[in-house]
Amino acid sequence: MKKLLTIFSVILLLNVSLKADEGMWLLPLIQQLNIEKMQQMGCELSAEEIYSINQTSLKDAIVIFGRGCTGEVISDQGLILTNHHCGYGAIQQHSTTENDYLKDGFWAMSKDEEIPTPGLTVTFLVRIEDVTDQVKTAFTEDMKESAREDSARSVGKRIADKATEGTHYEARVQDFYGGNKYYLMVYEKFTDVRMVGAPPSSIGKFGADTDNWMWPRHTGDFSLFRVYANKDNKPADYSPDNVPYKPKHHLPISLKGVEKNDFSMILGYPGGTERYMTSFEVDNMINLENKNRIYIRGVKQELWLEDMLEDDAVRIKYSSKYSGSTNYWKNSIGMNKALKRLKIYDKKKEEEKAFMVWVNENADRKAKYGEALALIEKAEHDKKEYSHVTQYIGEALLRGSEIMYFAAKTKKYEEIFESGDEEKIKEAVAEIKEKAREFYKDYNAPTDQKTSKVMFEIFAENVDKKYQPDVFEMIESKYKNDYSKYIDKAFEKSIFTDSVKLWAFLENPSAKKLQKDPIYIASQSIYGKYKELYGKLDPIYADFDKGHRLYVAGIMEMNEGKAMYPDANFTMRLTYGEVLDYYPADAVHYEYITTLKGVMEKEDPDNWEFVVPEKLKELFRNKDYGRYAMKTGEMPVAFITTNDITGGNSGSPVINGKGELIGTAFDGNWEAMSGDIVFEDELQRCINVDARYTLFIIDKFAGATHLIDEMTIVE
Repeated sequence: MKKLLTIFSVILLLNVSLKADEGMWLLPLIQQLNIEKMQQMGCELSAEEIYSINQTSLKDAIVIFGRGCTGEVISDQGLILTNHHCGYGAIQQHSTTENDYLKDGFWAMSKDEEIPTPGLTVTFLVRIEDVTDQVKTAFTEDMKESAREDSARSVGKRIADKATEGTHYEARVQDFYGGNKYYLMVYEKFTDVRMVGAPPSSIGKFGADTDNWMWPRHTGDFSLFRVYANKDNKPADYSPDNVPYKPKHHLPISLKGVEKNDFSMILGYPGGTERYMTSFEVDNMINLENKNRIYIRGVKQELWLEDMLEDDAVRIKYSSKYSGSTNYWKNSIGMNKALKRLKIYDKKKEEEKAFMVWVNENADRKAKYGEALALIEKAEHDKKEYSHVTQYIGEALLRGSEIMYFAAKTKKYEEIFESGDEEKIKEAVAEIKEKAREFYKDYNAPTDQKTSKVMFEIFAENVDKKYQPDVFEMIESKYKNDYSKYIDKAFEKSIFTDSVKLWAFLENPSAKKLQKDPIYIASQSIYGKYKELYGKLDPIYADFDKGHRLYVAGIMEMNEGKAMYPDANFTMRLTYGEVLDYYPADAVHYEYITTLKGVMEKEDPDNWEFVVPEKLKELFRNKDYGRYAMKTGEMPVAFITTNDITGGNSGSPVINGKGELIGTAFDGNWEAMSGDIVFEDELQRCINVDARYTLFIIDKFAGATHLIDEMTIVE
């Protein structure tokens, strides 16, 4: 019986990494692990044509867009395609009530009209190198986990510095497989990025929060930017003398479309998965982290939206913040539902049981991995109270009350003002002004004042008094827990709620005046408590990190010789699959493609989420689709594939077997929101904008045919 159980346990654990189309694969390992299966599925490229450091390859057309998305080069003039929601911050940055690019869209009809976007970067991968052996030379058997991590960072920095010495490249060493492997990533970053085109939000964000994470989908979620370089084709800060970047490779775009079971692959930068998560973590995620986030953000977002719908100026200021907040909020709702419906906790328990059977069969394994799950279980238990409070401080008091977070960041200037050092004070004032301009640009004090009242109240209701910042004692004694009265008085007296008052203070800054400011006092109380409690989590996280590292190492040893991929960590990965429909529930079938007809069926002129532009309706009525229509004569909008993606993959290219762009990934589906933890091969789908719809909007809707002309189109 024991032997049979052992066989079962190995099979069970192998299923974690071997489900159909599952995997976010490291590019240098494609030849060894993936290419044979990919070619059987329809890929016509070699591994060298996908990733190479000696010749041009697909990876040279893939970029980190900004700080959290993916993009792809689609012309030999540095034109970048990404999602509308990835470019949303830039579109909002350039929008005003007079030029409302969020509402009306934007199209540069010449390169002279392309808009410089300070702060936006585009980053290319140069190479990936396994440096595990170099990093591990710094480890000893009896080393504590915190010391191990410090040593890894120190050695990693030396490796990265050496790799970039004498170059303009950037590099970092990152851990993989739970800290059991280390890879060097070398990058080339460009800082002159200009906005080229974006459809109106009624196309780029069609369906908004209601349709977010849902299929069928009808969103034209794309935007266009261009990378500029100096005359030597190297990165350079913005200059009118810069020229469009000449890429090593750009993706040709196919108009042939997609059919069921067509091969598809995605290269991009998935942000983070937790496929090796244990049942203890799943329990905390459902009942603590997601639960708190869903409640706090739900309240905050309702308050923001009220003001956004009443005032266009507020809508423009808060659009990007609201979108970012609601995206993860709805993700948490869907994740909890999926985790419960698919019984992920129970599945994880079975995996852990099987793992311990394997461990206990061998004395060496028991000595090596026996404490792994116990360490994780204890850490997840011990962190609960502290995690609850720190999450409430972060969500309700720092992100919920925007002014508190802004004021908290001025702490370091207090000592400078007190010092009397005129030169340092001058530098501090310049720094504060720079940060303040960025803050007030997207800030509305009445909205924040209204929101802060509610956020303070729900914090007090849901956090034990012994963990509350001492400002809450003052509110109780002086204001009788009247949070509305307290916030009104604090906003009235503070220098931070109004840029005019802050500038007046900075004319003659005083530490004494800062120390008396009610918002500053509250922010330091809040942030001080946050740091205090977070410090208590450090040793708990160290135990967790050790347990996780040992658990993943044990799983790797069990699966020795089998293809395994590490969790996503915002490094370039490849995922491959196929275009495929699915059955989300009994008697329910979803096709793999949507069309413009579905946009018209969803239209609701009285609901801002489903407004359809008149020009798009005219094109639909006249069936004026040009060369972008399907064989049936319909206009495709989006399609789904079985590719394994997560946040960070937004904007990633969907590529066919010939290496041609067929779509742009932008979402996952509601029924598989537990996908970051467990890949559900029957349910999990990647939602993509069809490349033909993207080109149709650029050409027929916007009239920006000059952009089509610079692309390589495959008929």
